[in-house]
Amino acid sequence: MPSLAQACAQMQLSDTACAHLRTPLAPQAAVSALLAHGHGDDAIKLLARLLPKRYAVAWACQCARAEALDDEDRAGAALAEKWVREPSEAHRRAAQAFAHAGGYVSLGAWLAAAVAWSGGSLAPPQQTTAVPPAEHLTARAVAAAITLLAAREPAAMQARRESYAAHALQLLAGAVAS
Repeated sequence: MPSLAQACAQMQLSDTACAHLRTPLAPQAAVSALLAHGHGDDAIKLLARLLPKRYAVAWACQCARAEALDDEDRAGAALAEKWVREPSEAHRRAAQAFAHAGGYVSLGAWLAAAVAWSGGSLAPPQQTTAVPPAEHLTARAVAAAITLLAAREPAAMQARRESYAAHALQLLAGAVAS
């Protein structure tokens, strides 16, 4: 798990959000502080980075499961869920191909990108030189997916973020305890 300062920088949290995290805080307390000060977007980004990659992808999938999804989003979510259950290179590569084909614009493409960027190589399978993704890219994709979900109801966006964050805080507590 990265430090809060690393996570703030990697996820490009706002300066005002980072100011609330200057004193040492446990991960859950940091997220709670951001939510209490109205920084829901920053809280989502921080959660996505502090959770282990499989937990973060599982969180995004669970949030998406509660929504009415179109075919493309369902397909991307199915690929992500398949990887969560069995994190194989074959499943990661299938998600990578889906995200790339989808142009990284839909919810399904972002869910697949979260898997694609979880490890392995970003290079084509036939390339012998591996190109590993940056450690925070899965979190970036998860945060994008959660933001797209929350934005489906603009008038309730903040409440939706808080609901998603509450669920992720439970996952984070489990991840920190293990």
